[in-house]
Amino acid sequence: MYRYVIAYKPYGVLSIHHRDPLGRGTLTTLGIPVTLNPAGRLDLDSEGLLLLTDDGQTLHRLTHPYFRHSKTYLVLVLGRPSAEALAQLRAGVEIKGRRTRPADVEVLMGEPHLPPFPRQLPSPAKTTWLRIVLREGRKRQVRRMTGAVGHPTVRLVRVAIGRLTLPRDLAPGEWRDLSATELRVLLDDVWPRGRRRSGSPTRVRRYS
Repeated sequence: MYRYVIAYKPYGVLSIHHRDPLGRGTLTTLGIPVTLNPAGRLDLDSEGLLLLTDDGQTLHRLTHPYFRHSKTYLVLVLGRPSAEALAQLRAGVEIKGRRTRPADVEVLMGEPHLPPFPRQLPSPAKTTWLRIVLREGRKRQVRRMTGAVGHPTVRLVRVAIGRLTLPRDLAPGEWRDLSATELRVLLDDVWPRGRRRSGSPTRVRRYS
């Protein structure tokens, strides 16, 4: 029986299991079993939804660029992006000689409901919240995209992978097994038309 876990990776924690020589927090620090591998990492200074599993086939389909599964981020950037900057983000920007795929980019009118950030942030008057949906996963892609159009990222939270969303009641550092409903949503996204057997969730438990 495969296991599927959803976690809120906090700011300042690495998306790895082995011990960090600099003493920074890791997935092992959070108590996540080493048998579970993340479906796409988050940077040290990023936070939010981390999906982990020991189901190698599903992990492959979630992470291989061919399948183009969407990932949704709430992104706080410095300044007020112009219509031109937003159009660039949507169309794709040049990063190390390669243009990013088109992205969905939306300006949020208010501050999203998120846990407090552990660092001092610029005042709201100097920043803008964006919702960005990507269908590829390059290293530090969101930060490089916003930086390329002149608006550095100061906070980045992944809130969805496909239709699987970060639970509102999951605090930074907490994790739990997917519920039966969440697992069904995940497998329907990853295996359309039922081309693979259904998974079976373990009993839902919460950890922190």
